[in-house]
This record gives sequence, C-alpha cells and structure tokens, in this order.
Amino acid sequence: MKTTYIGHSKVCFLVSLFLCATVLLNISWRQRDSSQSLLQCNSTCSHKYLKPKLKEAHLTDQHKKWETFRLNTKPASGTGQGYKHFVKEPLQIKDLFIAVKTTKKYHRNRLNLLMQTWISRAKEQTFIFTDWEDQELRQKAGDHMVNTNCSAVHTRQALCCKMAVEYDKFVLSDKKWFCHLDDDNYLNLPALLDLLSAFSHNTDVYVGRPSLDHPVETVDRMKSDGSGPLKFWFATGGAGFCISRGLALKMSPWASMGNFISTAEKVRLPDDCTIGYIIEGMLEVKMQHSTLFHSHLENLQRLPPKSLLKQVTLSYGGPDNKWNVVRVSGAFSLADDPTRFKSVHCLLYSDTDWCPNHKHKPSA
Repeated sequence: MKTTYIGHSKVCFLVSLFLCATVLLNISWRQRDSSQSLLQCNSTCSHKYLKPKLKEAHLTDQHKKWETFRLNTKPASGTGQGYKHFVKEPLQIKDLFIAVKTTKKYHRNRLNLLMQTWISRAKEQTFIFTDWEDQELRQKAGDHMVNTNCSAVHTRQALCCKMAVEYDKFVLSDKKWFCHLDDDNYLNLPALLDLLSAFSHNTDVYVGRPSLDHPVETVDRMKSDGSGPLKFWFATGGAGFCISRGLALKMSPWASMGNFISTAEKVRLPDDCTIGYIIEGMLEVKMQHSTLFHSHLENLQRLPPKSLLKQVTLSYGGPDNKWNVVRVSGAFSLADDPTRFKSVHCLLYSDTDWCPNHKHKPSA
C-alpha cells in the first residue's frame, strides 16, 4: 500500500509539472501574437489609432447638425424622453416612403400642382392614395397611384380606410421612413432629410406637429375596461408626419391588414388621431413635436420669409381663406401663384425649366 501511495504521488507531481509548462507556453504564445497584431495594426488601422483629430472633427459636425435640429424639435412636455436619437446613419431620398392622401375632386387642381413642383423631385418615393380610378392620373403616376377603393366622402371611416392602405403598403416596402402628407402640402425634401437624419429608422420615432396645444383625452377602450381616461398627443395629418420603420412595425397588432380600421372604430377617432392613439396610448412612445410642419389651420402669413426654405412642409388656405399663404418674393404674382408653391419651388430648385429665373445646374 505504501509503494502504491508513493507511486501515485509521483504521477500527480509529473502531471502538475506538465500542466504548468503548458500554461507558461500558452502565455508566451499569446504575448507574441499580441505583439504581431499590434505591429500589423500600426500599418493597417491608422484611421482608428493614428487619426483621432479627424474623428473628433466628424463628431463636432454631427453635434452641430443635431443642435440645429434640437432648436426646432422637442418632445412633448413632461415626457422626460429627451433627444436620445442621435445620428446613426446617412439618409437618402430613396429611403423614404411618401404617401399623399387625396380624393377625386382634387386630382386636377391640387395634384397637378404637386406633380409639377415637389413630386417631380421624388417620383419614385411618392405614392398617391385616392378613391377613384383616374386614367389620366394613372398615366402620369403609373403604379404609384393607388386606388384604395375607399369612399370619396370626407368621413372618419373613409379617412381611416385610406390610412390603413397607406400603412400596409409602406410595411410591404423596403423603405426606412413612412411620411404622410395631404394634397395641399408642399414638401421640402432637403429639409425633411435633414430632420430625419437626426434619428435612426430602427428606433421608435414619431415626429410631426399637433393641431392642439394640449393632448387629447379620451376613454381607454383598448387597455382597460373602458372606464379609465387616456391622454395622448397626435400629429395632425394636415401638416404631415413621419414614422420610423422600427416603430411602424410595432404598430402592426393595431394597424396592419385591416386592424387600423378596427382600432379606429373601437376608439371612435379619425385617422391621424388613431395613429397617435396607437403610438402614444398603446405603445407608450412619445411624439416628437416639431415646428417645421405646417397646415392650412395656421396663419401662414406669420412665417418669417427668411425661414421658409428651412420648413419641412407648407400649406395654403382654402376658398374661405385664400389669403392664408406664406409670404415669399419671386417672379410669380399672387394671381399666377395663389398657393405660393411655385415660388417656393423655384427658390429651392432654380434649375427647374419653367421657373422665370431658370438656371441650369453645372455639369459634373
């Protein structure tokens, strides 16, 4: 027994020596590999290790851009959400899905104006949602004219029907942002890209302008037994609003495949209010309030002319308030350009062939 015990001790001692030697060799090899990797990185990773000043300069430019956006956009009061959607990626016009809601009686006057102005700069990104199979419009817009087969009557049900089709078509696309507009909106594409580039499309973003100075209060018919109140903000469709793809996908249980109409009927709200109800009420995502969106409900005469080209959307008054238009100087008279959309467009795109002061863009 004694001999066996001594034999086992020797074996254990030899095994321990072998393990220790293996560990020491491992450490030596790792140190050598690390040295070689560092030498290699000094020649190939210069952007990361040898140029910190360029990186700092890039961040400074992004912060400046964010600060400019912050002055015009703020979260709803009391949300505590802050500005946490910092620049994540470059944004291009091809990343946008722009939905324009219209109806049969406005195809000629309103849509012709939009197609002549800003839509001409975003044909592939813009889809026109209407309630009538207009062959003339179909020839101009092709499959970007969407006949929703919804009623042409201006009722809550008809408006929600169109919004449901808009939402479903966006979800089926590969676009990063869903932006809804009415047919009396001028869309400033460069300003929109500047605005949305401050966010990531993968995060929860709902940006627009409320038509009220207080949140809507309604009965909570979805979450509770229907007896409790619910307060939420919504972005008015008359000024336009945008929703990130990440948030739009989360809306699916209440918005996709006809669910939007069902939700609107349950809460008894119009289309833009129902959007706010789903996002703020159901998903508890706070709307980002922006002063860069404008509807005909505002006094557009008050907009400073110097700030016009920084706004995301503009509008104009109807027949009862035809003087409610932006103040802009240009070659077009008020009689020739009652909405002032042509004047704004020519300031943004002087290379447009029908602009009075037409200037060709220099060739690349």
